[in-house]
Amino acid sequence: VGVTNSAGVYFCKSTRKVPVYGVDTDKKVIALTFDAAWGADKTQGILDIMSEYNAKGTFFLVGFWIDKYEKETKAIAEAGFEIGNHSRNHLNMPKLSENEIENEIEYVNDRVFDLTGKKPKYFRAPFGDYDNKLMTSLEGLNMVGVQWSIDSLDWKGLSAKQIYDRVVPKVKSGDIVLFHNNSDHVLDALPMVLTALRAQGFEFVTIADLVLTEGYTIDSNGIQHKNA
Repeated sequence: VGVTNSAGVYFCKSTRKVPVYGVDTDKKVIALTFDAAWGADKTQGILDIMSEYNAKGTFFLVGFWIDKYEKETKAIAEAGFEIGNHSRNHLNMPKLSENEIENEIEYVNDRVFDLTGKKPKYFRAPFGDYDNKLMTSLEGLNMVGVQWSIDSLDWKGLSAKQIYDRVVPKVKSGDIVLFHNNSDHVLDALPMVLTALRAQGFEFVTIADLVLTEGYTIDSNGIQHKNA
């Protein structure tokens, strides 16, 4: 069971601070997310496919990816998609000092702001590695850590059907699904996933439109629950 203090900082009874893995909601909404660290060949294709389905999503960008692909970074924002922060150098964040952590995060925030006029609010740690030090740094930067509840494992070279099978049968309202922007079969899998989930009545939203920002608790599994 999680609790929220007056400042909105969330804790578990164990005092381990946890990022958001998903949201407990009756609304048929899910967030598709795309981590971008290496390669950009398929980014526009993802934007085009998502737009065909009137679906929005969130791209978590690494700093060195932004530096190499400024045009694609702008295109993501201009297409109406959300940009999240995935650190500057894709390092194991818990191994860094507080100052190094903040530099990793703020570099990306500044670059995204320079290119798009908006600063990221949400942060996804490389390798999904969090600790209390990182979570405290995020709180100080007024940011929120975000994980995922469903991992497509698309980066492992899975076929489109295998990706589909890892995602569609498992999805429930409030889930956050992890894809990668340049995985081998993401462009083949995405229409299959979108078609099936849309037929089930799901809408596809950004992290900002899914995650609760006030009046919630977060449990030890990272699921947000709206206060009664």
